[in-house]
Amino acid sequence: MSPFVTRHHLVTVAGQQVFYRAAGDPSRPTLVLLHGFPTSSHMFRNLIPALADEFHLVAPDHVGFGQSSAPPVDRFDYSFERLTEITLGLLDTLGIDRFALYLHDYGAPIGLRIASRHPQRVTGLITQSGNAYTEGFTPFWEVLFDHAKDRQAHEPAVRQLLEVDATRWQYTHGVPADRLDRVAPETWLLDQAGLDRPGNKEIQLQLFWDYQFNLDVYPDFQRYFRQHQPPTLVTWGRHDEIFGPAGAEAYARDLPDAEIHLLDTGHFALETHGDEIAELVRGFLRRTR
Repeated sequence: MSPFVTRHHLVTVAGQQVFYRAAGDPSRPTLVLLHGFPTSSHMFRNLIPALADEFHLVAPDHVGFGQSSAPPVDRFDYSFERLTEITLGLLDTLGIDRFALYLHDYGAPIGLRIASRHPQRVTGLITQSGNAYTEGFTPFWEVLFDHAKDRQAHEPAVRQLLEVDATRWQYTHGVPADRLDRVAPETWLLDQAGLDRPGNKEIQLQLFWDYQFNLDVYPDFQRYFRQHQPPTLVTWGRHDEIFGPAGAEAYARDLPDAEIHLLDTGHFALETHGDEIAELVRGFLRRTR
């Protein structure tokens, strides 16, 4: 089979079935792509083949998302620490010792835990709305942080973020009118199908609650940036109302050589600016391999 063809796999990691997409020659430099909420490795479906001629790409589904295991909340610790352990376990299982990281949304607190604890393994960072600074939080987060303080009182409001209108909005907000036709409706419909599986909303509510603890390790991430100066590419939607552009610009505080691109779009920039991002990533990986 051609190495450019995307392959789909399931592997057992710590008792969980972890699904991942892979393409490219494993002897080439590896890019690990970590998705966010509420999607899966499906968000990288176009980026993977666009880069597979030159690089090795691996994109897992986090436990609770996509095609990976989704045990109920009373049978798995849905925390970002645990998702980090599973992701690192997958890389170890696949024998991937050195890699660059592509971080989106939830992928950032997972990937940056790995990078800050194993800096010798990481060749570079690419962040697309992958927050590491409090400046990135927008009013979108107010109800989520209220929920973190009082789950019972704010759960009804937070549950609205798990419905189809909110899922569609994540893909369409901030997208210029002349690029809206690039956003395929199956993106949010597929994500919503995952959210609507029995027990999945409880999984997402638990991760919403646990997100507060990511802020506790932001100082560790920022210390890693200052001390190790990992090559960093930022490709961020200028109109993202979930993680605002101030979160992108904040990377320059600790990484003065970071390459920062604010694109004319929202949260899911790959849907509208996939070609531009692919070329930025290709050039970045060539310089940092």
